[in-house]
Amino acid sequence: MNPNTIREFAASFQKSRILLSGFELDIFTNVDEKGTTVQQITKNLHLDEHACERLLNALVSLGFLSKRNHLFFNTPDSFAFLSKKSRDYLGGLMHTNHLWNTWSKLTQVVKTGESAHPEEVNVRGNEWLFPFISAMHDRAKKQAPQQLANIDLSGIKSTLDIGGGSGAYSMEFVSRKPEIDATIFDLPNVIPITKKFLDTEGFSDKVKTYAGDYTTDDLPEGFDLVFLSAIIHSNSLETNQDLIKKSFLSLNKNGRIIIQDWIMNNDRTQPVSGAIFAINMLVGTEAGDCFTEQEVSEMLKAAGFKNILRLEFETGLSQMTAQKI
Repeated sequence: MNPNTIREFAASFQKSRILLSGFELDIFTNVDEKGTTVQQITKNLHLDEHACERLLNALVSLGFLSKRNHLFFNTPDSFAFLSKKSRDYLGGLMHTNHLWNTWSKLTQVVKTGESAHPEEVNVRGNEWLFPFISAMHDRAKKQAPQQLANIDLSGIKSTLDIGGGSGAYSMEFVSRKPEIDATIFDLPNVIPITKKFLDTEGFSDKVKTYAGDYTTDDLPEGFDLVFLSAIIHSNSLETNQDLIKKSFLSLNKNGRIIIQDWIMNNDRTQPVSGAIFAINMLVGTEAGDCFTEQEVSEMLKAAGFKNILRLEFETGLSQMTAQKI
């Protein structure tokens, strides 16, 4: 690694910030297909004209807009994914913009050990929550078919998706096996958002919802499979120990638990995506972390689970499965 590489690496945030500001200001929605002047955008969005033009020019240079005769145009991709006028609008990108605010405080977090965003999810406003669920849905909807492909659903009649958010994984379980009785367990302020996604995707009559807080409430019982995707990294070790014990009680005999998350090596340096995500948990949660295979195995054993296995994906994510004998 040479000095130029280091400088480029250190400055890479600049391009990201240009895109995120364009997205946050809703520039792309306000660019007309016939072309839009900087004055029109400035008036519509109540922006400073000089500053807005510099941002628009930077978006052109990065390939997110085009410019002809002082008119700005969306590219096909920017319209498809960054304009609210498109059905493929990536609304979840606003969550990335929210992450910018917490990540920018990383130095202070390392000094103090205190999260930059300590509020629990159940008290965060919809302005934060909906983009977060949307971002998780965009990702999960694409990944779920591959990630669930190796799960043997023979003998599985009911599933409990803990912290299921948009319901993307429950939808995939039902798509693979329509007779499955699927239930999503999530916070009371999340469930209304869950229902919107279920309705949009055509699963409102195929997937049940159950509102609760796994840190304080018992889980519903009588399930053949408990699924926790991207859940344990939000919690402390102690909270996860309690959650896995509750999951054990929620299962029928011979039922299985599947924990899908970044599972780290004992040095906590691999996978790279997990090491980076551990920083996301450091700045964004009170006690979240990415746990090692040994830690997860010990939690499962302590709860009474047997036959613990691990499956790794190319993305860096892993599934750890275990059975209630």
